[in-house]
Amino acid sequence: MSNMKVCALFRPLNSKELSEFRDAVSVQGITSESFVIKDEKEQEFDFTFDRVFYQGSEQADIYEFLALPIVQGAVDAINGTIINYGQTGAGKTYSMEGPSILDCESKNKGLLQRVVDGLFMAIMNSEKPIKYTIKLSMVEIYMEKVRDLLDLSKDNIQIKESKVHGIILSGATEVAISDSAEALQNLSSGIANRAVGETQMNMSSSRSHCLYIFTVHQELTKDKRTKFGKLILVDLAGSEKVDKTGAEGKILEEAKTINQSLTALGKVINAMTSSAPGKPTHIPYRDSKLTRILQDSLGGYSQTALLCCCSPSPYNASESLSTLRFGARAKHIKASVHVSCKEDLDNNKEATVSTNGDESRERILAKLRVRMTAEDVQLLEELFVLEGIFYDPNSVEEIEAAYEDITSRTISSLYKTVEELSTVAEKLKRENAALKASLKASEESYLHQLERRPLCLIL
Repeated sequence: MSNMKVCALFRPLNSKELSEFRDAVSVQGITSESFVIKDEKEQEFDFTFDRVFYQGSEQADIYEFLALPIVQGAVDAINGTIINYGQTGAGKTYSMEGPSILDCESKNKGLLQRVVDGLFMAIMNSEKPIKYTIKLSMVEIYMEKVRDLLDLSKDNIQIKESKVHGIILSGATEVAISDSAEALQNLSSGIANRAVGETQMNMSSSRSHCLYIFTVHQELTKDKRTKFGKLILVDLAGSEKVDKTGAEGKILEEAKTINQSLTALGKVINAMTSSAPGKPTHIPYRDSKLTRILQDSLGGYSQTALLCCCSPSPYNASESLSTLRFGARAKHIKASVHVSCKEDLDNNKEATVSTNGDESRERILAKLRVRMTAEDVQLLEELFVLEGIFYDPNSVEEIEAAYEDITSRTISSLYKTVEELSTVAEKLKRENAALKASLKASEESYLHQLERRPLCLIL
């Protein structure tokens, strides 16, 4: 098992930072892997990552160290994920797309263009007698809804889980791409549909989390198997402080949702890295659409790399420190990757299902009743309706996944309820103690007044 690869990137100073602090920086580089950063109070903090990219670093260097091994893994049927994380305006989207997805100098190309070129180059250089197919999907998570950026009519895509493919986006558009030019053209169309807005921190601020999903299929005709590697690039919307961004109205509501999903991501990382060895811990993947989609990436079944994008300016020292602390925690996540392989469905007896929907439904319910009472089955169906979960009635796997999803949501809800009740209980304890103290003081005052009164004898 290996740890998640984590790198830090410090972008050049922008005009606002230069006007406020001139060329002052809060970061002092020590090596290519470690540095010191100062907060607003000039307190120093040491960090060490797999690689640190300081101001002036080349886009090609970031790709070769962070992404190239993951690209090669995807072609070899090993899933991979690259995540850009950081505050708004920290250079995440520039690192991902460069100045333009279609028209920019070679040295300024972002991770996306280089990943596309890398995938086709790896396939072209492969000496294996295999037929490769690359498919592209592109979605954004906007206001906690998953939207298809290649087909805007699909504005509420459902997240499902498959034993073969892991987490999947049911119904998301998949476009077969035959070369780099075609891939970049589709990416450009999708990027144009992404939600953006203007803030005081960023003229073109991403208002959604964007996921670029490349699936590399391998047809192994000799042994009738299909291998596939999924490569996901994640351009997260940046965390925001309202006093700096000046967000209001719709932009403010978007900022709240963005911060909530990033908080959920932080809770998942904390849960994964703070549990005692051998002790089961609840990981709240289902607390947000973002963490649910990234469950495989964070859960150890994928080569995952994290690029922490930061500002080097004292003006953003607290936000940069928060980003780096997140990266330091994420570095402790362990990964155990494996090759994704599926037997040919024609030879998979378990894949053969009845074409009669009613018969399939009854067969599935009969299997469920073996493990659950009739009341439990009825309750499960009612919960499906209440939760708005859609499933294929021909698949027992879909129902089991949905059942697990509801169970996990219920557990998460119970955890939150317990936390809220604990908070209320502590508050009531403090109020009770205050009332007791007040009552005691009143009694003492009353007794003191009685002692000072003269005694009157009634004859």
